[in-house]
Amino acid sequence: MSHPVFALNHMVAPGLSPRKFFELAKSLGLKDVEIRNDLGGNAIMDGTDASEVKALADEVGVRIATINALQRFNDWSPEREKEAIELADYARDVGAKALVLVPVNDGTGQRDGERQANLRSALKGLKPILEQRGLIGYVEPLGFEVCSLRSKREAVEAIQAVGGEERFKLVHDTFHHHLAGEPELFPAMTGLVHISGVTDPDVTVSAMRDPHRVLVDAEDRLGNIEQMRALIDQGYDGAFSFEPFAEEVQQLENPAEAVRDSMDGIRAGLV
Repeated sequence: MSHPVFALNHMVAPGLSPRKFFELAKSLGLKDVEIRNDLGGNAIMDGTDASEVKALADEVGVRIATINALQRFNDWSPEREKEAIELADYARDVGAKALVLVPVNDGTGQRDGERQANLRSALKGLKPILEQRGLIGYVEPLGFEVCSLRSKREAVEAIQAVGGEERFKLVHDTFHHHLAGEPELFPAMTGLVHISGVTDPDVTVSAMRDPHRVLVDAEDRLGNIEQMRALIDQGYDGAFSFEPFAEEVQQLENPAEAVRDSMDGIRAGLV
């Protein structure tokens, strides 16, 4: 089993400044980081210029893999297009490789036929925006029952329908994969994997939400190790990015130690 390549999403420690976050990744021997546009007082939201964030990453010695994320991307409109252009400009200027695309997740746009048409329309609109800036769009299906894009197969079919194989990849999120209950993996179409675990023994799968998502450990109920092993066995060689949302992780005084323990446990489990 080849060694997995790990990355860090800023959600691991959202209270850290960009510099401290980059230094955390570097201290763990990691090269790739994901920055976010939904963290108050941090980088994008506080108006820090992209060139400044890029200079910080270069100075610390990490790469910005993605900006996470263009929300409601499959509800395409002039307003969404404007938002996509601004975020894509920032992603290009910060030196990111990709922009994560998150679908509508409020119970709307779910009807059969409607959701596929909405998805294709959004991908068609996004394709030239991404092409002009040399970016990849990472489409992230969410497993929540209210989500307008739960199926990776549906995402792949839409990407192929718009001739977007060079411009779009999937995010395989281990949490959302478990919730969606879709057995198929699409390693060749996968650009990034988000990893997090759920250890609460009492929560049902349909009731699992972001605050349940902790670092992957021996008590994990989502089958992270099995999912990672299957992806690697089927040829996936990209990064596995830690993306926990649980407050008990985000408020850790020593996140480096916790992430290191998780990485060690995953490596041992994959042997």
